[in-house]
Amino acid sequence: MKSITVGKLAKKFSLEVLAGENHLQREITKSKAHRPGLEFVGHFDFFPTERVQVLGKKEINYLHKLTVEERKLRIGNIVKYHPPCFIVTAEQEGLTYLKQYCIQEGIPLLRTTEATSVFIAKLDAYMVTALAPEIAIHGVCVNVSGIGILLRGKSGVGKSETAHTLVRRGHRLVADDIVVLKKLSRQTLLGTHNEKNKEFLALRSVGLLNVVRLYGIKAFQDESRIALDIELVKWEKDSLYNELELEPKYTEYMDVRVPHIQIQLQPGRDVAGLIEAAANNWYLQQQGYSAAEEFMKRLELEEE
Repeated sequence: MKSITVGKLAKKFSLEVLAGENHLQREITKSKAHRPGLEFVGHFDFFPTERVQVLGKKEINYLHKLTVEERKLRIGNIVKYHPPCFIVTAEQEGLTYLKQYCIQEGIPLLRTTEATSVFIAKLDAYMVTALAPEIAIHGVCVNVSGIGILLRGKSGVGKSETAHTLVRRGHRLVADDIVVLKKLSRQTLLGTHNEKNKEFLALRSVGLLNVVRLYGIKAFQDESRIALDIELVKWEKDSLYNELELEPKYTEYMDVRVPHIQIQLQPGRDVAGLIEAAANNWYLQQQGYSAAEEFMKRLELEEE
């Protein structure tokens, strides 16, 4: 099971550590934050103890209004479950009593200046990605006109060279050679780099290039949702199909189906242009448009 430490979370969101400095190595394994409300009044049937506990103005104002004995009971009932950490939003103060209980139980207490709803949205989005199941594959990931594409093929077939042409045309590199795929949901696959190959593109006979240094910040994108899986293969005579609309094919990664296209290579063939066309055509299909269907309708009208 993947995990991130409380310390990494604190660094990512520039959180102020109020208590538990020696326990920032505690691990977080669940991606959704939780706001304890019912738990403060004694209902623990569905208390997600493995999640980050976020205390907004409602929760803190409630605790402030309690007597010392009531507060001791309410907070004590929650901290005994040892959640990974507590995060107080909106830079709220008067938390001395909360610090005390967190110190006693070894639970980090953190604080952010951001509003509760804004912070939770950012936190959940980050943790969903950080904790997502992932695999690494050999290939290239590019973002073409806002559409994430995997380029695959045998070593030396020209994946990186094709990516370089796309970058020069204004598109963006995500990862070269090693692509990390993260499963965000049953329908969503995210492609990214492995940190080491971030911004780098390796071209045979030329060497290693930093696309940001060469072409500017717009030449690189940190991650992209994968919409198409394109395989580059060597040209085979008489193996191309000329149907108006090819039968859909798919590749599966961690049980997520991605539309698959095979492009054959031949000297002089504009492979980058074909990839651009495939990306734009995929977008039109998502909007409900089919060029083949429109063409057939025109033929039917002509026959009438």
